[in-house]
Amino acid sequence: MSVGFRMRTPLLPDFPRPLVFAHRGLSVMHPENTMASYRAARDASIPGIELDVHLTKDGRLVVFHDDTTKRLTSDSVPDYRIEDSDYALLSSLDIGSWKGPSFAGERMPLLDEVLDEFGKTQYFDIEIKSRTVGDAGLEGKLADAIRRAGMGRRCIVSSFNPFALRRFKGLMPGLPTAIIWSRSSELYWFLRRGEGRWIGAVDVLKPQQSLFRRKRLLAALRRPLLPWTVDTEADAERVLSFGAAGIISNCPEQLSAWR
Repeated sequence: MSVGFRMRTPLLPDFPRPLVFAHRGLSVMHPENTMASYRAARDASIPGIELDVHLTKDGRLVVFHDDTTKRLTSDSVPDYRIEDSDYALLSSLDIGSWKGPSFAGERMPLLDEVLDEFGKTQYFDIEIKSRTVGDAGLEGKLADAIRRAGMGRRCIVSSFNPFALRRFKGLMPGLPTAIIWSRSSELYWFLRRGEGRWIGAVDVLKPQQSLFRRKRLLAALRRPLLPWTVDTEADAERVLSFGAAGIISNCPEQLSAWR
């Protein structure tokens, strides 16, 4: 056995290919990362859900994408930073009205609530939202939540942050992890080509789908691929023909390529 070789954890081996994840739920027609968006995905027979988790000031795992509340609340509401706010405050905010009056009153769910309702019917891609190199406790709480819900064979954990993934892997080595990347200027320059796969010792790769247009390049990466966000028939057909294990889409119910 060569030095540095590590047997990678299989990617959701109990489920058929391609894997299909609704990005933040069915987020085109419903408020993203809400119970409404996840119920819509389940009702549309989308087998997987992708979501994001932050750690609140009082140590709760809340499902929300952005670092602050500004984008998804009304202009009259102060801009709260998720990590600096208690869940009692965050859960009082209406994050549905911006999508339409029929969604008024949608709230930020806790991860435990989501897994409790959907953990027996869907598989999950749980994205860690953390910008810190140090241990703030998120990964430990996430491992505990996955164990409580019995989701060890029904989810993967992903992040742009390879240090968070490395910590999580130390807590749950038998659960697949995935590094995410893009060319965004918000990402450190040394992580814009997937270099975090070595730091995080990950099992799966999650590139922005537009970065990969050559089949031989995908083969060279030697890990299962889950590109995001794949929203057109042409892109779905392309990445699946290249051998992607699945897709993450804002509108998976509209794509026939995977059915």
